[in-house]
Amino acid sequence: MPAESAAPTLPQRLRSPAVQLALLALWLLATMGWRPLLLPDEGRYANVAREMLRGDLAVPTLDGLPFFHKPPLLYWLDVAAMHVAGVTPLAARFAPALGAWIMAAALYAAMRRWHGARAAGIALLLCASCPLFFLSAQYVNHDMLVGGLIAAAVFAFVRAVDTAEPARVELRWVVAGWVGCALAMLAKGLIGFVLPALVIGPWLLARGRWRQLLRLLHPLGLLAFALVAAPWFVAMQARYPAFNDYFFMEQHFRRYALASFNNVHPFWFFIVVLPLATLPWSAWLPAALRRVGAEHRAMPGLYAWWVVAVVGFFSLPSSKLVGYVLPALAPWCALLALAVAGPRGADPRTEHGPLGRGARAALAIGVLVGLAAIADTVMERYFHAGFRAAHPESVAAFRATLLRGSAAGYAATCQAVRAVDWTDRLARIACPTLVIAGALDAGAPVAMSQAIAERIPGARLEVLAEASHLSVVEQPAAFAALLDGFLSGLS
Repeated sequence: MPAESAAPTLPQRLRSPAVQLALLALWLLATMGWRPLLLPDEGRYANVAREMLRGDLAVPTLDGLPFFHKPPLLYWLDVAAMHVAGVTPLAARFAPALGAWIMAAALYAAMRRWHGARAAGIALLLCASCPLFFLSAQYVNHDMLVGGLIAAAVFAFVRAVDTAEPARVELRWVVAGWVGCALAMLAKGLIGFVLPALVIGPWLLARGRWRQLLRLLHPLGLLAFALVAAPWFVAMQARYPAFNDYFFMEQHFRRYALASFNNVHPFWFFIVVLPLATLPWSAWLPAALRRVGAEHRAMPGLYAWWVVAVVGFFSLPSSKLVGYVLPALAPWCALLALAVAGPRGADPRTEHGPLGRGARAALAIGVLVGLAAIADTVMERYFHAGFRAAHPESVAAFRATLLRGSAAGYAATCQAVRAVDWTDRLARIACPTLVIAGALDAGAPVAMSQAIAERIPGARLEVLAEASHLSVVEQPAAFAALLDGFLSGLS
């Protein structure tokens, strides 16, 4: 029987996605009620939720009169918080804090999938310490909630088209994207689906993937959007015949097109505000722009276009508020996080390559003084702690094999493996494929194996518990059973 693996250390626990997202939630929760509500916006929107708590949950009211400046999702969330925490500043700020957490969680999940754990962790830290994110998370208005939901919707659509076959989409993610758009529309109106369309549509067309764009309009996704978004708008029009004219024409089209509304600012307002409001991290903007121009990869290009689309959209009308730019904050943070992470943050393969940062430093020493300098570090990558403790003789044999090799040759091999990228060729594999991953593998983590399996048509992924990089050595019987079962199924 394999020995139990050692208990995870505190640094390992802190690298867990669940722990990192929980810490962000605690940070937002701990700072939600630290100051009184500001006038007029926070007091106004909090009072609408308070009146709905004591009156009609369907109709937003202010001083007893219908208040249709914005849809009701923020008020509904704050009403739920007021049921639990009372009519307090903390409860009034629940909706924007939730929107901020959704934005950061969606960004974190996307960064882990497409850029690796290190870049994802930097993006999460960047969000938590970014003034625009942090202050908007504790300011009662609709901007952060809609920004978070739009980010979740866009990332869901991108996940839907991230398939091995260029013309295929994953329906569950299509539906998730449309539900996100519906919730965003309930948060702030038409931009809930206009902005995701403005981001995803041109990006897919520029890549020649118009078939996927058409498949994003799947009837099931459109039905989910209608079921979530439409009932409240239909009900309000039925009760108030002038609702559509006021809500859509006045608060959307006339407000966007006319210069008669307040908060008039010049065209370049957001071009200045976004870098200033994300200091000190925006200091990495030149590096981020150089990276986008040099790499020509799909995801950095998406982030750049996303920022341009949102900033351009809100720069056209004369009326501007700082919060309008929040739908561009997630891709902005993604670009800055990649720049902060450096070249190793660009892809999961470089983040979790054969050697981590400490091991690569040790390798540089090993080339000079011999492989003995890095042998123990390599063994820690090959075998998990439980196996090393239970089978020291096996570990010693692999260590001796490593030491008999050439230090320069080993270094060159690691560099070659680190730099290779055949991801785009995986879809060409036409034979049955089995991908076996070790659950404890830090060199080729399960997320990487899952990404490989998803890109190979019909591939099957199996994960071996209590196994690391050399799972065939740590779990020979289980490995052989998986292989035998796979080969038997081919006959």
